[in-house]
Amino acid sequence: MSLEAETMVCYAVPLVGAIICSVWRAHGHEKRPKYLWLNLMLMGGAIFGVVDHIWNGELLLIGPNIVSDLALGVVITIAIVATWAVVARMSAVVPRPAEAA
Repeated sequence: MSLEAETMVCYAVPLVGAIICSVWRAHGHEKRPKYLWLNLMLMGGAIFGVVDHIWNGELLLIGPNIVSDLALGVVITIAIVATWAVVARMSAVVPRPAEAA
């Protein structure tokens, strides 16, 4: 197997997004639940990427195609944020059940 086939650092982009979101929330910005959901989804995407790359022995390998690996990370992060936007929008539209007395 060539080094190019093993080079993957795409998990870094959602990880950086999760760290930024965590710091942003920790400093008092937007404590609403939907931003917690975004943070959790970004963390989940990053953790999944790290576990996948540890499993395949590809963690921390950086090679000549780092730009394409980071571009993949951007696509993954965009997919996470898009999914979060749909979930956040649906939570605002779908009626909530009445609380039990």
